Amino acid sequence: MLKKIVFSFILIFSFSIDAANNKVGDVDLGEVTHSKAFQFIKDNMLGKWEGTLTQHSGNVIEASYNFKLLSNGNTIREDLVEDGVEMFTTYSDKDGVLVIKHYCALGTEPMFKVAKLSNNSISFESDPSPGYHKDHHNFVNSISWKLSDKDTLSMKNSIFLDGKIENNKAQIKRVY
Repeated sequence: MLKKIVFSFILIFSFSIDAANNKVGDVDLGEVTHSKAFQFIKDNMLGKWEGTLTQHSGNVIEASYNFKLLSNGNTIREDLVEDGVEMFTTYSDKDGVLVIKHYCALGTEPMFKVAKLSNNSISFESDPSPGYHKDHHNFVNSISWKLSDKDTLSMKNSIFLDGKIENNKAQIKRVY
């Protein structure tokens, strides 16, 4: 039993050293500089958040958002659950610009670009490259996040449904 514990400690310790050296095996992962928008999400939004989302109709549903840093610190994955329906969004930089892609319950995969960034908020607008059109597709058109304090966020989004825009908003608190 003691041998297993010692072996586990050595394995964990050696992995920690390799991770600190920015390597996977013998592959040097290099250094990456992130955009201000990526850094904003990393610095302010990592962790699990829970609260409610008020839909365009006034209907209030449970919502949770979990932001996790992956891919050697180069991608943030947001797992979101709204009224029990799971979706996710990825945030990563390409050539110094934040790229956002949402895998939506509406059956579309809209992409976004940063529209505005401040000390306590970030907003995204639709990137036209996926080719979605409001008259032919249902998709999220915009998203914004605003920090009231380090543990309280509000989110607003607009969605095209059957050619009409619907606005939703969420109030969430950090769980961890």
